Amino acid sequence: MTTTPDVTVTVIVHNDAARLTRAVESVRRQTHANLEIVISDDHSTDDTPAVARRLAAQDPRVRVLRLERNSGGCGVPRNRALEVARAPYVMFLDSDDELPDNAVELLLAAHREREIDFAMGAVERVRVDSGRRSTWMPHLVAERRTLDGIEADPRLFFEHLSTSKMYARAFLDRHELRFPEGIHYEDQLFSAQAYCLAKTFTIIPEPVYRWYVAPYAASDAASISNQRHRLGNVRDRVHVQRLIDAFLAESGHESLREDKDHKFLKHDFRMYAGDLPYRDDAWLSAFADLVDPYLRTLSPGAYARLPRAERIVLQLVRDRRLADARLAARGLGHGVAPRHVTADARGRVYWGEKIPESEQARRELDVSDLELDTRPFFSAQFRHEITEVTRGPGASVDLTVRTYDPGLRLPVGPQRATLLLAPGRRRLRLPFRLCPVRPGVFEGHVHLDLATAPLPLHGFAGVRHPLLRLDHQGQGNTGLLLAPLDFPSLTARVGYRGGAVPHRVTVEPEGHGSGRLQIRWEPVGVTARVLRPVARRVARPRVKRAARLVASVLR
Repeated sequence: MTTTPDVTVTVIVHNDAARLTRAVESVRRQTHANLEIVISDDHSTDDTPAVARRLAAQDPRVRVLRLERNSGGCGVPRNRALEVARAPYVMFLDSDDELPDNAVELLLAAHREREIDFAMGAVERVRVDSGRRSTWMPHLVAERRTLDGIEADPRLFFEHLSTSKMYARAFLDRHELRFPEGIHYEDQLFSAQAYCLAKTFTIIPEPVYRWYVAPYAASDAASISNQRHRLGNVRDRVHVQRLIDAFLAESGHESLREDKDHKFLKHDFRMYAGDLPYRDDAWLSAFADLVDPYLRTLSPGAYARLPRAERIVLQLVRDRRLADARLAARGLGHGVAPRHVTADARGRVYWGEKIPESEQARRELDVSDLELDTRPFFSAQFRHEITEVTRGPGASVDLTVRTYDPGLRLPVGPQRATLLLAPGRRRLRLPFRLCPVRPGVFEGHVHLDLATAPLPLHGFAGVRHPLLRLDHQGQGNTGLLLAPLDFPSLTARVGYRGGAVPHRVTVEPEGHGSGRLQIRWEPVGVTARVLRPVARRVARPRVKRAARLVASVLR
């Protein structure tokens, strides 16, 4: 290639021969063709070098750069690619992701419209396990706008991906802006620096990056952000935060510290908090050792902006009440009540079985504002836990359920409860009784026969999580049903509709998040071979419209 390309797209790769072609082909398909592609191979030991050479032989716009030794991160291969990039604008792509066909055209147009330091657009997240698509941080990219610095919208710290942006090379060189090397989460520091150093940047609402997410991949295949079980991962994330803090202070952006701290608490710490129920005592203790010194440096205003449930988990970690932190983390985002609350002489109500000792702990663990004893019954907070799962005959299980009512909303005596399960449009309803054990605690038993679940005619493929409904004085309250975090999976073959619609049904722990009881249906036999494929064809929009048209004619 003799002409100067308009844009350089760097594709970093390490031992990803299977997906490298998809990534590079997405760049070759760009509607703006005057570009170069630099494959930066971080010393792969699989077939990646051969795949890269083949791609370069097919298209003169592709060049291959191979590092002499593996760096163990993303910073080094990106920086080396920048050294050889020839275009006035640069983009970054990971080998397991893609660019939408017009990404380069859209971002380059924003640069040519006016002089800016970088342009950024929407990121489309694709769940590898389900195919579900969503937009990353949609509220930040909902409309086209040009900002004169990050101070105009500090929420953008949450959008810390370097891959969703096209940078003016002159901007990067002027500020000697490069990725940190030798640590993970390099994107966060690089993006924070870019936001703060940029005088002007443009946001467009169109998708410019396709991010494939495998949240429950095996640990050896998981992305860096999904390796949260590794304490080194925690250490790197905290280290990068300290580097960002130092940069903000040195560059005169200390006024942004609270916004950046809030982002760390709301996004980074929150990711670890959701995993706490699954960590053992030794891990939790080491985790607290790593994060607590840093948590003490954060702005009080950043804590105050968090939902109460997240502040509780944070404080329990800081107080080394690690078993309690596990319990509190299971309710994050779902309005699950604590098992117990304690009131002081002034009537203030606190999470747990004792009044916190320090003034800070009392402030953070004060749940009086949740109004557990007075809020409307439909929004009242309870905690429903399965304490025992026993296999029954066929595809049935017997569940022992304990309900905690810390606000004492339920009257003394047995309570009407219903287990709800809906693998299709119709719900399976299993009424049972919860009997009082002591004030604020009830227990009951329910027999769940999955052979009676009302599946659609064409069967069902997927997972469902049963809910528990309480009824009191004509009002209902529906909440999560938490399961033991680890119990042997129970699997049975069920021939629904007299054996005509066979499925494999599994009762298992959810294994992540709140840890709900999870039930998985897998079509087998004729259901998988015939009924499900026919149902998918019938469900297509064109077929549905035709069916509605015929129905309207026959009325």
